[in-house]
Amino acid sequence: MNRKGRVLLVTALVGVVGMAFRVSWNALRDIANAIGADDTAATLYPFVVDGLMALALVATLVLVGKDRTFALRVLGTYTLASLVLNYVHGLVPELHGRTVDWGRLADWNPANWALVLLATSLPVGSIYFGSDLVAKVLHHHPTPIPTTSANAEESTETERIRSTADLPESTPTPVAATVVRVPDPVAVDHLKSAAPLKPLASIESTPVAPIEQRAVAAESPRPRGATGRVPDAAKSARPKRTAAQLLDEARQVTADWPDAKVTAEGIRREVHTSPANARMLRDTILADRATTAETAV
Repeated sequence: MNRKGRVLLVTALVGVVGMAFRVSWNALRDIANAIGADDTAATLYPFVVDGLMALALVATLVLVGKDRTFALRVLGTYTLASLVLNYVHGLVPELHGRTVDWGRLADWNPANWALVLLATSLPVGSIYFGSDLVAKVLHHHPTPIPTTSANAEESTETERIRSTADLPESTPTPVAATVVRVPDPVAVDHLKSAAPLKPLASIESTPVAPIEQRAVAAESPRPRGATGRVPDAAKSARPKRTAAQLLDEARQVTADWPDAKVTAEGIRREVHTSPANARMLRDTILADRATTAETAV
């Protein structure tokens, strides 16, 4: 509904409530005079009953959960009380001309006592229930509407949890090799006579002082890491399986699996093989099942 329609709807509701309040005004005022209220109190008495009904209606629109249920109960209780008092006002003509005795709303005493108790307790109830409803509305915090960012994070997290064995292998990008031209070697004639060298002046030898020998502690050599071929005893004792053996073992493991469960990650964990072999086994098993299903049909 657009804004104009909402404004018209609220305006119509206010008009209907105002007219209903004016109709109920005389009845509640005469009831207040009958139970001993003065003119000022009798004039304000309709606001006590019907005014709290309007407050409970607003609280019903704002509150949620148990608080909303409480507001609905207050609204229903005061609506029923106003209906009873208007009904009594219509049954007792003496209330219209104020000729009835004070405290006399019915001829039967138990009914009269109940009606007087109802009429006199409504102002006290308005103070209590009205204060409680206002406090609940002021302390109410509306629940924030979740944004789309939470859904986006969930979808991103779901994509991350995918099995690495089911992902396609990434093909490395080819790198273009650059050829560098090396100049051809030049042959040198080893038989060609070289230019004669100039004679150098003789250098006199200088006596060198003898080096005194001292005892030095021998350093322990560092342990050398093991190099060379690994001995056969250190290698794994499990023999390397052929493709046929892997396929037979995968068929035995996935014999009672449904098609949805036959994944490369599941086969890799059960057969203990590489992701590439697991994908090959998954495709072969699914193809065999599809062929068997077509033959059965």
